[in-house]
Amino acid sequence: MKLNKGSQSLIEATIKESVNKYIGDCERMEITDIHIQATQSSGELFIFDDDDRELGNAVINEWITYNGNNFYESTERVLRSILVKMKEAGSFEKLTIFTPYSFVLVDEDRETVAELLLIDDDIMLVSEELLKGVDKELDDFLKELLKG
Repeated sequence: MKLNKGSQSLIEATIKESVNKYIGDCERMEITDIHIQATQSSGELFIFDDDDRELGNAVINEWITYNGNNFYESTERVLRSILVKMKEAGSFEKLTIFTPYSFVLVDEDRETVAELLLIDDDIMLVSEELLKGVDKELDDFLKELLKG
C-alpha cells in the first residue's frame, strides 16, 4: 500500500497531536505502549494509551478503498516509516513519558499485530553496516591486551 502525501501527513499530524498531550509541566507518565488501531472497513485510525483512553483519531480514506489481502502488513510498513521519520525529527524527545515505551499496531479487538517502534533512552539500534568488522577489531584488541 502506498499512501498519498495527504494521508501520510494526516497520520503524522494525528500521532503528533496524540503524543503532544504528554508535553509540558505535567509529571512523568508511566505508559508502556501507545496503541495505534487501524480499521480498514471504515478507514479509522485511533490512538490509545494503556488505559484505553483515546488520544486521537482520523479517517484515512485510502484504507477504505484498499483491495489487498495484507492490510495490516502494509499498514505496519507505512506507520513504522512515519514513526521512524518522526523520531529522527525529534518529535518524541520532549514527552513526559518514562522510557521505554512502544508504539504498537493493534487490530479491531485491540490485539497486538506488530510493535512499530521502541523508544528507549538506554538502547541504541545500530545498523548492520556499523557492525561490519567489529569482531576482528575486538579480537585484535584482545590479542594486544593479552600480549602486554
